[in-house]
Amino acid sequence: MTQYKISIQETNNPAIIKFTANEFVSKNSFEYKNIDEAADSPLAQQLFYLPFVKTVYISGNFIAIERYNIVEWKDVSEEVGEQIENYLNSGKPVVNKDEEKKQVPATVYAESTPNPAVMKFVSNKKLVTTIWEFKNIDEASHSPLAKSLFHFPFVKEVFLDENYVSITKYDMADWGDVTMELREFIRTYIADDKEIVNENAPKKKENEAISEEHFENLDTTSQQIINIIEEYIKPAVASDGGNILFKKYEKEDNRVSVVLQGACSGCPSSTFTLKNGIENMLREMLHNPEIKVEAING
Repeated sequence: MTQYKISIQETNNPAIIKFTANEFVSKNSFEYKNIDEAADSPLAQQLFYLPFVKTVYISGNFIAIERYNIVEWKDVSEEVGEQIENYLNSGKPVVNKDEEKKQVPATVYAESTPNPAVMKFVSNKKLVTTIWEFKNIDEASHSPLAKSLFHFPFVKEVFLDENYVSITKYDMADWGDVTMELREFIRTYIADDKEIVNENAPKKKENEAISEEHFENLDTTSQQIINIIEEYIKPAVASDGGNILFKKYEKEDNRVSVVLQGACSGCPSSTFTLKNGIENMLREMLHNPEIKVEAING
């Protein structure tokens, strides 16, 4: 049985906070404005008994709550997070499966990336809770979506992250000829509520972020580098359909190794651009002009 853990995340809207779980809580997206609208969600109904709850959003692996101004989140967020965590671990339904009248339809749009061989297909729904990268159909044995995509003869690699799919193509095809076909295939796949990645799929170590335990065992400079990458570099890279992971820091020659994934991997310009951009940022923020960055394609 899944043991849920809740983490609390602020949003750009100070009235809304996200309670993110380590596993999916719903395959669909729902929005409830009051307790009557929440008749199909026992969890949302329970949350509306809190007098400051204005709106409840349930989607993928998170529950987001908009509050009235009678309280501040800093005073109640931990208590609410604990309440949600306890509810999820009780095994009770989040949303009754026979009630899906408020389900948000699946939409997908295509977005070009700095890598001319890669197109990013963005969904309005949460797809995965961790990054997945597949270089060929054999690696995709645990991902029905990626496996299906590899049946297109022009698909070379598939990269999955949160709410998008980045696809690397072979030169045999032009994006102008295949983008609409891929977009509609992915949209239909998601709309049909098919499995993206098997629940028991073994996670690749190289695709995972540094664990909290590993982080605590690293030297101070490595920890600083990871925090800079996570806060300042990774969001920009993700917007281009890629990912960047810290690999190691070698104090002896001030060398930082990072792994580039998705659209960044193999991009004609990204290795040079990112390498120099990261170098300049790390040198400035760490006050060390000797920092050198080695970018490795994932």
